[in-house]
Amino acid sequence: MSGTGPIRYRPHHFLCSLGFEGKGYSDSFTANMDAIVMGRLRATGGDTTVIVVTGATDDICAPCPKRRGRLCTNEAKIRVLDRAHAAALDLQPREVLTWGEAKARIRDNVPPGRLKTLCAGCEWEPYGMCEAALGRLHAEEG
Repeated sequence: MSGTGPIRYRPHHFLCSLGFEGKGYSDSFTANMDAIVMGRLRATGGDTTVIVVTGATDDICAPCPKRRGRLCTNEAKIRVLDRAHAAALDLQPREVLTWGEAKARIRDNVPPGRLKTLCAGCEWEPYGMCEAALGRLHAEEG
């Protein structure tokens, strides 16, 4: 994953990036996600980072042990999550937006408590990391 240029994201990875706390499916997956989220999105000036919406595996998926080419071993579950997140955040295929714009859409469209249903089926949702991050994002509003 290059440190410059747009990041390619499946729709559900916007909220995953909001809630990321350094855990992942494998060491290489976690290192890659850390480089994207901590090294770019949460770095100084990260809100200007450009993201392109994709419907296939993306830059977060690159080293994932569940990736099979442009698909995931859990593709059916992932497609459900992607559809729900794309609808909630009004994301279109190949849409280009910044991380700051993405966070504003999350804040405007995903109220605290909504992840229980929006992220139903995600193995990370029960840990509460994403819900806590969503609460922090809403608290920043003022």
